[in-house]
Amino acid sequence: MSTYRILFLGDVVGKPGRDAVIEELPGLINQHHPLFTIINGENSAAGVGITPQIAESLFKAGADAITLGNHAFNKRDIYDYLDQPHPIVRPINYPASTPGKGLRYIQKKGVTLALVNIGGRVFMDGFDDPFACIDLVLKSIETPHIFIDFHAEATSEKVAFGFHVDGRVTAVVGTHTHIQTADEIVLPGGTAYITDVGMCGPYPSVIGMDKDIILQKFRTSMPTRFEVANEPGVICGVAIDVSLTTGRAIAIERIRL
Repeated sequence: MSTYRILFLGDVVGKPGRDAVIEELPGLINQHHPLFTIINGENSAAGVGITPQIAESLFKAGADAITLGNHAFNKRDIYDYLDQPHPIVRPINYPASTPGKGLRYIQKKGVTLALVNIGGRVFMDGFDDPFACIDLVLKSIETPHIFIDFHAEATSEKVAFGFHVDGRVTAVVGTHTHIQTADEIVLPGGTAYITDVGMCGPYPSVIGMDKDIILQKFRTSMPTRFEVANEPGVICGVAIDVSLTTGRAIAIERIRL
C-alpha cells in the first residue's frame, strides 16, 4: 500500500443529518475504502452542538473521529465527554481553559494521523489567531500525516489559511458555512484543500434550517427561533488520497449524495 484515503463528511445538522449519515456511511465506506473516516458533528444536536449520545452514534456508524466548531459547547453534557480520551476535537484556538482538546491522534495500520480543529476569526468571535496558533501546533507534531478542519465563515480567510499551511499538512477542509464549494484542489506543496465541504443535513433548507422561518427572519428582522428543517438529508464530503510515505495529498474528490 503506497497510498491511503481519508473520508471526511461535513457538518451534520440535526436529526435529518444524523439519519442520513447513519444510513449512508457504511455504503460510502464500502465504496471509497477509507483508512480514516472523520465527521464534523458540531450541529448534530438539534442544529447546535453535540451530545455524548450523538457522538457515540456517529462512532458506531463508522466515524474514527469527530471534529467540532463554534457550537462545540452548546450542550453542557458534552463538557466531561470532551475531557475524556475520545477521538473528538474542538477548535484548538479556544482558550486553554475550555473543555476538550484541539489536537488528537488516531492510528490505523501503522499510520498516525494528527487531527486538528481550528476556528477562523473573520465574522466569528472567541478564537485566537488561527495563523499564529497553527504555526505553534505544527512544531509539536512529529507525524507528516496532519488533517485540519478549518471551521470559518469567510472564504478569503479559508483560502489564505490553505496557502499558509501548504506543504506542511496533508489536508485543510473548510467547514461551517454548510454550502459545498467547487474549488477542491491539491495545492502546489501537496496539501489538499476545499473552502467548504458542505453539510450533512436537510435539503431543501437554508443551511439546514427551516426555510420559512429563515425567510421570515430576513423579511421582518424580528427575533426568530431557528428550527432544523424537516426534510430528507443530503450528504456532502470529500475523499482525499494521501501518500503513505510523505503524508502529502495526491488527489481530492467532492462527494454529494
